[in-house]
Amino acid sequence: MGNYDADEFADLEVESSNDFAAVPDSFQRLWTPHRIVYIENGQQPEEHECPFCLAPSMTDEKALIVARGEHCYVLLNLFPYNSGHLLVCPYRHVAMYDEATPEETMEMATLTQTAMEVLRQVSNCDGFNIGMNQGRIAGAGIAGHLHQHIVPRWELDSNFFPIIAGTKAIPRLLGETRAEIAAGWPTVAPE
Repeated sequence: MGNYDADEFADLEVESSNDFAAVPDSFQRLWTPHRIVYIENGQQPEEHECPFCLAPSMTDEKALIVARGEHCYVLLNLFPYNSGHLLVCPYRHVAMYDEATPEETMEMATLTQTAMEVLRQVSNCDGFNIGMNQGRIAGAGIAGHLHQHIVPRWELDSNFFPIIAGTKAIPRLLGETRAEIAAGWPTVAPE
């Protein structure tokens, strides 16, 4: 919603689900109508503009890449849920997990495990949210290019998706976070 004047919303009528025909249930609901723009428009880039295809051609610092493998690489999320939010992406532009090769899925798993070890070491996190949103309908921000999220969590963090305030406090700059994680990443001896 960005910057707004509270007075312009003062006269809006608040709609409750209790006013409609329904069978009562035990769920609490948080209505977020401002998200409909994202849902309807999707904001999906064309394949030639895919940030996950473009990133490997940049320097690690510019692309926020912390590690490169043979089939996949790891980078910081440009719009993180928490400090140290990493993404594991195959180099190949493939949309769905079941379209990835066995080599890509194996390396994604290995890089995810290493990312967890490194994040525990450099940030002392208490846990992780790990997952993939497959397809635009499932909420994938970049639906055309497979990527796995690794979100470090701390006991007292403010959750990874604050809707109410529309603001997320990220205590470290992306460049600093990238440098710290990249420095903590184990070096692989060439075979």
